Amino acid sequence: MNDSPGWAAPGSSPSDGERPGAPETPATPESGSDARPPAEGRKWAERQPPPGDWQSPGAPQAPEPPAGPQQPASGGWNRGGTGPGGTGPGSPYGYPGGPGQWGKPPAAKPGVIPLRPLDMGEILDGAVATMRRHWRSVFAITLVIATVVQIADVLLKKYAFPAVPVMSEEPDLQELVDSLTDTLLSSLGTAFIQFIAGILATALLTMVFSRAVIGRASSVGEAWRDARPQLPRLVGLALAIGLGAAALATVLLLPGVLTQNTGLLLFGGLAALPLLLWLAIKFTLASPALMLEKSGIVTALRRSSKLVQGSWWRIFGITALTAVITIVVSFVILTPISALALVVAGGLDGFDQQTVATSWSFLVISGIGAVIVQTVTIPMQAGVTVLLYVDQRIRREALDLELARAAGLHEYGADPAAPPTAG
Repeated sequence: MNDSPGWAAPGSSPSDGERPGAPETPATPESGSDARPPAEGRKWAERQPPPGDWQSPGAPQAPEPPAGPQQPASGGWNRGGTGPGGTGPGSPYGYPGGPGQWGKPPAAKPGVIPLRPLDMGEILDGAVATMRRHWRSVFAITLVIATVVQIADVLLKKYAFPAVPVMSEEPDLQELVDSLTDTLLSSLGTAFIQFIAGILATALLTMVFSRAVIGRASSVGEAWRDARPQLPRLVGLALAIGLGAAALATVLLLPGVLTQNTGLLLFGGLAALPLLLWLAIKFTLASPALMLEKSGIVTALRRSSKLVQGSWWRIFGITALTAVITIVVSFVILTPISALALVVAGGLDGFDQQTVATSWSFLVISGIGAVIVQTVTIPMQAGVTVLLYVDQRIRREALDLELARAAGLHEYGADPAAPPTAG
């Protein structure tokens, strides 16, 4: 097993329901026999209990079932039990009590998450735990990147595009064009800097979080060495997604713009928003797939589409909750800092003459606040995305077996009743 973060095999698409090396049609064990499919052929997705049947391990358990062959409950799964259904003692993945009573299976936890399908709280907790345990690498990356971004942004606002010109009460066409041009150029300059910084942060943090899953720390230098070969492809992936979204929005809005029909324009906008949101979630796992599987742009998009398929609403919910958390954190941090910057720079009266927004005091204090916000929120968002990718591959492709081996847990997933193999 390769110990590098790229533990996934590139090129193939195991999310179609097949694992390399697994038998195409595993034999069905007869009632009462101890035969079971080999460990390599077991999949989390096919043996998950119904969502409503999850039960806390500490909840009261049903009486022990009578002796004799038992069959697992319909729709359930059990990996590595000691009898048909896996209810025997010592089973590392069995359910508590008898058939029909499911609990979260015990699982090894070499890093920040247990190696089993995760719930929303565990994904969020795993992201925070990585930030806490590996804070030197995580915050060193985001602090440096956020600082560079804000310094460039301050210089752009101070010298390149110092202010949007003040328009008269009845502006003519030239004034409107000048105002829109300056605003657009300023926004594009800031967006370009943030785009490059976001690419770099995503690449490095993906490597840090992927190693944290198997309990290994990653220095900034190691993260850079692992991420550097994939950076050009990651830039291409971000451009492909961004340009594709822009082209789609243009196609839907263009008829209303050309005909100057407000109703048609509104219809195009209402059609574009949900479609763009659907595509954003569909391809949200493309970045970790590209970085960790060392794949190309098209392959990463296909992998994300396959991994998200059937779990769109779940991934959307976790992504939306993460966005709400980061917005709240940003508001809590930025509100007092922005108020301080405004007071130090001269108050609201200065905005009428547009002197406050371009003063050094306002720009510097606001920039410090933005650095703090980005240092905290960027790793949170990147961590949740990486852990969502890991979770989906555990559910669909039994990635937990690969992760356990990468973490040194070579007996993970083995049948405890099976005789030891000669080695």
